[in-house]
This record gives sequence, structure tokens and C-alpha cells, in this order.
Amino acid sequence: MVKKLRSVLITAGASGIGRAVADCFAESGYDVHVCDINSDLIDAISEEDNQITGSICDVSDPDQVKQLIDQLLRKSSGFDVLVNNAGIPGGNAQIEDIELSTWKKTLDVNLSGMFYFIKNLTPVMKNNGSGSIINISTASVRTGMLNRLPYIATKEGVMGLTKNVARELGPWNIRCNAILPGLVDNDRGKKILADKAKEEGKSISEMEEEYLKYISMRCWIDPREVGDLAVFLASEKAKHITGQFIAVDGHMEWEA
Repeated sequence: MVKKLRSVLITAGASGIGRAVADCFAESGYDVHVCDINSDLIDAISEEDNQITGSICDVSDPDQVKQLIDQLLRKSSGFDVLVNNAGIPGGNAQIEDIELSTWKKTLDVNLSGMFYFIKNLTPVMKNNGSGSIINISTASVRTGMLNRLPYIATKEGVMGLTKNVARELGPWNIRCNAILPGLVDNDRGKKILADKAKEEGKSISEMEEEYLKYISMRCWIDPREVGDLAVFLASEKAKHITGQFIAVDGHMEWEA
């Protein structure tokens, strides 16, 4: 019988949605390892919670990703869950004003980074006879966002990555799904709102009202809601759920 490892690797797991996901897995009894580009946050996590360990890694660098995976596998038999959470906003500009460096960096982090982790962990999951891969996209792929082409294009790419990985790895009992968060109630979500308010010459409260009127449930999303869904998707209760795009967004009808 295949041993269930109950271990998870989370990219960009030291803050924001990633940290909420890490906490939810830890509370559910998983051994959690996070990687992040911020060394101070990694140090803080190691001091706070002995159930969560951390490493520094730039997900856009394939050599760093391989080195990290190799290093971790020397200490364990692998991970049965991978949460690909790392992502960057990708700037705010009209199409003709997008810097090529911004386009490439966003592609490298938001899409290629996910591929690097999946590529390196696939042999391990195949050998273990099971696995769950969870990619974090965004509910905004369903509406589009003005002046955010690099971000939306790469997050749409995550959907294609998810669907194809699910199809290819299904015969090895490896599942792959994507979570699409809506307007997330954290520092990053609030900054997006504040920047949009400044851009349009509105108060933050006016901008919030504008955003929420296009969300059926008129709600912000607690980052832990994303974490709770990730834990469910990794569990035996979701053993036949794969290739799916699941939104946690209160039903975003449109985006301001």
C-alpha cells in the first residue's frame, strides 16, 4: 500500500495567501515546507512554528528550483502536495507601454516557476503513486483587468498548465487543480484597491464600493478561505477532483 506522506511544499509561502495556506495545512497535521524570496520572512517562520520550515528560492530560476528540490529530497521521501502560489502583479500599463522586461519577469515567475516545480516533483509523485498539485490563479482571468495584461495572460496560462498536467498525470493518481481567489482581504489586495483609487481620483471607500458592486456576495475573501480549499483539494475527500478551476470569489461578475 502506498504510504501517505502528509507533507506539502508551498511556493511564496512566507506571507500573504501563501502563509495562510501554510497555516491551514499545518493545523491539519501536515509537515509544511515553504520557499520564498524574502530571507527575513523565512527566518521569522522558522522561529515561529516548528511545524513549518522554510528555504530561500527564486521560483523564476530553474537552477535554484532544482537545487531546492534536490536538497529537500535528501532529507525526505518527497511531498505529496505541491501548492504553486508564487506570483507577481506584473505592472500597470497600457499594452503599448508594457516594458519587455516586465513581460518576461511576470512570465518567468507566474507561469514558468510553476512549471519548474511541477517538472522536478513529478518523478517523485509518480514513484509514490499519488500526488496533489494546486496552482493559484485568479478570478480575474474570467473578467480581464484593464492595464494588467502580463498578469492576466500568465494567470490564464496557469489554467492551461493545470488542465494539461491533470490529463497527463492522472494515470499515476496525481491530481492537479487551480484555485481562483477573488478580492483578497490582505495587504496586497488593499494595495490594489488603493492604487486603483488613486489612479481614478476616488477615495478608497468609493473604490471599494465600486469593486464590491460587481461581486454578487459583496465580499472580500479571507486568505484562509483559499487555504481551507487547498487542504480540501489535497485530501482524500477530493480524490477524484482534478483538472478543475475553482473560484473563491463570492462570484465576481465583472471587474472595475
